[in-house]
This record gives sequence, C-alpha cells and structure tokens, in this order.
Amino acid sequence: MSPISRLLHPRSVAVIGASADVTKTAGRPVSYLVKHGFSGAIYPVNPKVERIGELTCYPDVASLPGVPDVGIVLLGAERAHLAVRDLAARGCAAAIVLASGYTETGEEGARRQQQLIEAAGDMRILGPNTIGLVNLSDNIVLSATGALEMAHFPVGGIGVVSQSGGILGALLSRAAARGIGLSKLISTSNEVDLELADFIDHLADDQATKVIALYVETVRDPAKFRNACLKAARAGKPVVAFKIGRSEAGAQAAVSHTGALAGADRMYDALFQQVGVIRAQTFSDLLDIPVALATGRKLHGKRVAILTSTGGAGTLVSDDLGMAGFDTPPPDAATAEALRALQTGDHAVLDRNPIDVTLAGLKPDLLRSAINVLLKSPSYDALTIIVGSSSLAMPELLAGAIQDCLPNSDKPVIAYVSPHAPDVGALLTQRGVPAFAAAESCTAALRAMFEATQLRPQLESSVRSEEVDIDDLPTGSLDEHQAKQLFTRFGVPCAGERVVASSAEAEAAARELGGRVVLKILSAEITHKSDVGGVAVNLTAGTVGARLTAMAADVEAHTGVLPQRFLVQAMVGAGTELILGMHRDALGTAILLGMGGVTAELFKDTTMRLLPPGGGLSRADALSMAQQLKTWPLLDGFRGRPKADVEALVTAIVAFSQMAAQLGERLVEAEINPVFVLPQGQGVRAADGVVVLA
Repeated sequence: MSPISRLLHPRSVAVIGASADVTKTAGRPVSYLVKHGFSGAIYPVNPKVERIGELTCYPDVASLPGVPDVGIVLLGAERAHLAVRDLAARGCAAAIVLASGYTETGEEGARRQQQLIEAAGDMRILGPNTIGLVNLSDNIVLSATGALEMAHFPVGGIGVVSQSGGILGALLSRAAARGIGLSKLISTSNEVDLELADFIDHLADDQATKVIALYVETVRDPAKFRNACLKAARAGKPVVAFKIGRSEAGAQAAVSHTGALAGADRMYDALFQQVGVIRAQTFSDLLDIPVALATGRKLHGKRVAILTSTGGAGTLVSDDLGMAGFDTPPPDAATAEALRALQTGDHAVLDRNPIDVTLAGLKPDLLRSAINVLLKSPSYDALTIIVGSSSLAMPELLAGAIQDCLPNSDKPVIAYVSPHAPDVGALLTQRGVPAFAAAESCTAALRAMFEATQLRPQLESSVRSEEVDIDDLPTGSLDEHQAKQLFTRFGVPCAGERVVASSAEAEAAARELGGRVVLKILSAEITHKSDVGGVAVNLTAGTVGARLTAMAADVEAHTGVLPQRFLVQAMVGAGTELILGMHRDALGTAILLGMGGVTAELFKDTTMRLLPPGGGLSRADALSMAQQLKTWPLLDGFRGRPKADVEALVTAIVAFSQMAAQLGERLVEAEINPVFVLPQGQGVRAADGVVVLA
C-alpha cells in the first residue's frame, strides 16, 4: 500500500498526546475511534496515563508493540516535531499534525514548520493545523472534529478535500443532516507535505468515490493540480470546487488592460475550465451539486418538467430555472393526454408547466403514474418534483413512489421540499432523489448536471507550431510599432503604418497609405495614449501635419514630455473591436479575449483560457472563447449585420497564444487593443499593441 492508502486505510493508529478526558480536544481522537467502530489497533501515547478506557497507554512511541500505519500528533507546535521524528524512526507511513502555530503565524511558525519537514524525512505529513480525516467508507475516523459526536453518518459516493479543518466538520454534519452520503473527508490545511492534488489523485482511483468536492483556499502546485483533475476526468469522476477569495483584487499589470480584466479569481476560472472542474458559486452548492452528480444521471438538454401539487412553489422553481436559461415547456399533446387520463375532475392543470396534479401528494399511485408519464415524455430532459405540505402525512409512501420510478428512466429527477421538512428531504436524498430546500439549489444542481455533460477537459496535448526566431528581441517595454512587428512575426495581421518624426513626413506617409489615417504618438513609456491627447482619427494627408504639431503640444502639456516620434496608421474600416491579451500569475499563463476599445474595462465582457503545458491554444479553444462572449452575436451576424471573419480571428488568437507559449517567461505583458475583426473574408487587423519583455 502507498503511504496515502495506509493513511486512509490504517490497520493501526498511534495517538500521541492522547488524553483520558474526552471533553478535551486531545481526548477526542481515541474516543471517536472507539465510538465509530475502528477495527484495527489503537495505541494511545501519554507518559502520565496508564490506561485510556480499556486501552493500554504507552509512555512513548518507542514503546509501542507494533509499527503504526498512522500517528495522530496532538502535541503543541513546540513539541510536535519530536513526535513526528519518533514516528518516522519507527517506520510509520504518515503523521497527522493537528497543532496550529506554523506558517500562518509568521516567521517563528515557518521555522517550526521547517522542523516538521526535517523531522518527517520520508514519512508523509497531513497538516499541520488540520482537523484530520474521516473515512466513512471503511468506518475509520482520524479526527478531532466535534461533528463526530453524531452517532451515524450516511455513507455514499462523495469525497471531500478541504483546505480548512473547520469546513470539514461543517460539511460532515450538514451532509449527515440532509441524508447525503460521503465517502472520505480530508482536511489538508497548511499542506506542509500532502496537499489538495495528492488526495484528488487518490480519490480518482477510489472505488467508493464517484464525485470529488473541494474547498479551495489556494492551489500551491498548479501542474500537480491540473494532472490530478485530468486523472479524475479520465476516470469519469466530476470535480466540484468552491474557491474562496473571489473578492481579492487581482494584481493589475502596469501598462495593459488585461491585468485588470484578468485578476486572480478569473485565473482560477480559467484553470478550472481547462481541467473540467465545476465551480460552486456558493458554499451550499458544495453539497447541492455533488449530491446531484453522484446519482450518475446525465442532463443532455435544458427542458425541465415541474410536477407539483402546490402552485406557488412550482412557480418559484420555474422562475429561477428560467433566469438560468432553462426551459419549462408545456406538455406535448400526447403527454398531456396521458396525464389527463390519470386524474379526473377540475383540479388538475395539465396543459402548462409547472404541471399541477393537485392530489398527487395524497395519492402515491397517482404520483407514481404522473412521474412515469413525464419521464417517458420526449418533451423533457429532467424532472423536478415539488413536495408540498400535503405530502408530509406519509413521507415514506411519497419517497417510495418516486424511488419506484427511477429505474424506468436515466433522466435526472430531483425534488424541491417546499415546507420546512428536513427529515423528508433527507429521506428522499437517501432514496436516490436529491432533495433541496431552496429553488435556487434546484437550479444550481441542474445547471451543474448540464455543465458536466458539456465539459471537455483539455486531455489532449498542447498545440505546437514552428518556432519563430526571437533572438534579436530587445528587453523592456516596446513601443507600439515594435510590438506590432512582433505580432506580425508570429502571424497576427496588423494595420499598415509608418513611423514619422515631422509634419512633412506625416503628410507623405498619409499619401502613401491612402484614404483616412490615424495619428498617434510613439512612445514606450506612454501606453495609454488617448488619455494624454496622443491619438487622432479620421485624418487625411491634408490635415495630418497640422494635427501632429497640435498633438505634440497637447501631450507635452499633459506629461511634460515633448514626443519626438509619431505613428501614421491606415484607418481600419468597419469591424468589431476586441481585446486580445495575455496574463501570467502563479497558476500559469492565460489568453484573454473580450470586447475591446476604450470601454474594455467598463463592460468587462471577457473570456480566458490557460495555455496548456508546452504549446499554444487549439483552434477549437480559440473558437469557443469567441462564442462565450456576450459580444459573440455581433460577430455572428446579429440583426442582419454582416458576419465577421471568425476564421481569421481564430487564427489570430492561436498565433497570439503561440507567441506567448514560445516567449514564455520573457513575455511579461502583451496585449492587442483593439483588434478589428472585419467582415467575412476580409481578415483581422491589430490596431494597437503593448508588449513588455524581460
């Protein structure tokens, strides 16, 4: 067995610093191991106590009668490393260190954490500052969380890995109260050794786990995390992550819009999308989504039938689903006829959706028949059942009636429990029907089930292109002309332009380019040129010279610097303005595409993709980026508008990404804003650019 397998499936456990007082934290692990039926050997270690309950207590690790698979260390941060050293010397597979007071407290804590690492040697460490782990699949609890005071926990297919110890206890107790079955729960906390990715990797192989839920504070090793999530995807196990820190301001780049538009949290979005992780938007989603996914049912469309015996609750669910882009169409003629045959009288409302079968809550046979009709109907992809107050009189019969129908279809079936009836919700969930107490939770679950069928994790290798010669590139901030020469070198088309230093040269350049032109200052230091009066559009050979003289004066007034060089650029015709940029942080390098121009940061209509290891984006990735924009209809012929040259845009995105991939760490910043996407067949043109090279 690997050390992680021995950690999660130990045959023997030593508890260092165990207390006989079960009211103390140090008294809990032994008490919980006994209470929850651990079948292996338990070795309490405390030199001041001879027995804890019916167990012999040992004075030190050296005195143990056998080598423990796992040691739970309950000593304070000043002494924990001594116990870790002793466990490692005995050949223990892993130590769980509960003490706090490490890197989270500053320099002295960091020194203590280094002591732990050195003391452990080859032995693995979970923590420090962890609450431990709980293996419900095998009745093994290696934790001090007070949630283990509960007598019984439903066992199921959801594995949980949390970077917070307190959250582990919260999820354990909340899941139990709702009838949600969990398999493993692990608190990684400070992650001095074992981390999030190690347990994702392990759970991907765990037969008892069907879905992996993550509480994420940070990803310390993006490459390791990526590989583990892709392994889970290949194993057919959805990964759901709740990432805190969404309100943190992203590190903004000095000269480009892209840094402000990207931000740290958007980079997590890009990472999760790349590896097929479903992002939970609220903490409650971290249970709601996995319990729906754990059913294994696939949602292939967005048409939802709502079966209700209480009109108001049905409307709540229908309204929220509609806001999320789901459709609740009325029954087709055959389905409506089949429903009408089930219930006579004027009470049933069967020609619309929600489908109000008034007596369903009181007549299980009627409910069972209505469910089967809707599951068979070609009009619906999923079914939501509203459990009203009338159903509470006989919840067992209700749950049984719904459960009986599940084998007849593979469509998702969920329930919304309208009254406050947590016991009914837990009963339904345990019978295979995920039950929710909020309409918004129903929507979140169905949205995630649909998203899970659409996800295409980046399992293939990166796209490589022919290397471009970059040996002659300078360092530092390039001026606009140099930046666009670099873009052209990698295959991104740019607007025609000339560098000039005088009014006469500007007039000559305008005549050579023909038509209308744009005049700009050319400076590596001033990148937001329009902010200082450094851009003028719609000029001609007859007006550009005078405008250059006036522009020089304006810019000097704004900046105190008299510009010496200018750019005369052919004015691009009608097209859609986009922004194309790159952003790098600890998670990797991302390519950003969005609505461009001066309003880029105002509207923030953007999408991002992380570069895969070793190459650029594929054409499929580039196209999906464009299609995810709210601006996409403008590119796709909105209201009779000519379709844009999307093929050329895709080519430009791929070329830009390959530039970022080849330049690697040398490329500090790069952005094209705007890139004009011209009508179909006319290509794209980069009209402005920023590049900073290391």
